[in-house]
Amino acid sequence: MKNTQRLLEIMAQLRHPETGCSWDLKQDFSSLIPYTIEEAYEVADAIERNDLDDLKSELGDLLLQVVFHSRIADELGVFDFEQVSEAICQKLVRRHPHVFAGKEFANDEQRKLAWEAAKAEERKAKSTTQDHSILDGIANNLPALIQCEKLLYRAATHGFDWPETAPVFEKVQEELSEVREAWESGDQPHIQEEIGDLLLVVVNLARHLKVKPETALKESNKKFTRRFQYIERKVFENDKELTECSLKELDAYWDEAKVALKKITSHP
Repeated sequence: MKNTQRLLEIMAQLRHPETGCSWDLKQDFSSLIPYTIEEAYEVADAIERNDLDDLKSELGDLLLQVVFHSRIADELGVFDFEQVSEAICQKLVRRHPHVFAGKEFANDEQRKLAWEAAKAEERKAKSTTQDHSILDGIANNLPALIQCEKLLYRAATHGFDWPETAPVFEKVQEELSEVREAWESGDQPHIQEEIGDLLLVVVNLARHLKVKPETALKESNKKFTRRFQYIERKVFENDKELTECSLKELDAYWDEAKVALKKITSHP
């Protein structure tokens, strides 16, 4: 608590209208958005690299963003850091009745459904109109893949879902056929629409298969990068440029990369 209070005091000093930092004084909620997002991603990066020293540092940077936003809100007279802490404490207790209120769940699925039900009640309580949706509260500026997963999961918890996985495979094939039809029509806006529908149902398939689509795609991105860089090295060793190679040559290097890199990574 001593260091937390020190951090709050430092931020108050940085925001002091007469003796504070000119840059810090210029900031508002909107101007801090890129920094808040960037710090969250840097925390994730440190975790993925298993760099715990860096994680400690990046968590501090993310905490700074919370303190910064709270200080601005305090200056506007709307809330302060203490109220932010109080709100998350209340939320955690409310959403964990099996820990704090003696509630018992038979399995994790029941627990997750209770969690979603608690969130739904919170959204309903916050709504200022009768026209509320179960999809309310899912941020519009999330990365599209993560937002899609959240939308589909939220809908599924309220019964809008296939009871089995097999029909989802069929839906993927259906959407892929519609992409081809759109491509054959040459209608670019329609092609974009159908590609979006295909991506959405693939995310739904990932959810049914209990795979996090964001994680899966990031791993595939890393795999593609490793293989492509292998191709670059091979082309360089032969004193050529990529553009000088035929597709057949590049495909051969790609197949070679799959075999070579499979031996040195845990993921083929």
